[in-house]
Amino acid sequence: MKKILLSLAVFTLVFTMSLSAQTKGQKLPGIKIKDLSGKSVDISKYSENGKMTVISFWATWCLPCKKELNNISELYEEWVEDYNVEVVAISIDDSRNASKVTSYINGQGWEFDVLLDANSDLKRALNFQTVPYTLLVDAKGEIVYRHTGYVEGDEYILEDEIIKFGK
Repeated sequence: MKKILLSLAVFTLVFTMSLSAQTKGQKLPGIKIKDLSGKSVDISKYSENGKMTVISFWATWCLPCKKELNNISELYEEWVEDYNVEVVAISIDDSRNASKVTSYINGQGWEFDVLLDANSDLKRALNFQTVPYTLLVDAKGEIVYRHTGYVEGDEYILEDEIIKFGK
């Protein structure tokens, strides 16, 4: 049993180091996706504004995604004031479900930008499979943190990362 636990610990450490190395220095790709009005937005522009940016990929069918974004929404105003952070929620719903995104957003009162990656171009470029998927981009435009999944309280871990990389 000890060997199994030791092996698991080593695997976790190696995986975490590998993920950190993969993330270090990477910038957002210059891919255009749409805003809710259908206007093209170059996602790389979010890495050029001198702010830290939280990018959260989600879908209308993903309950953990919606919970995460609602919890981030409750902290958003404080994050903007304390850390000069912006949040961008990017839906991976396909074009058939885009109308569901707009109607859902209208009922939530989210104050951050919401974009649509209906063709999964950005998702493919960032090479991830599942949502929720969250990125933190520092003020220099580098991706400094990635997180897959959501459990209650992950927004506070994200806030710790914002503090860590905001210095």
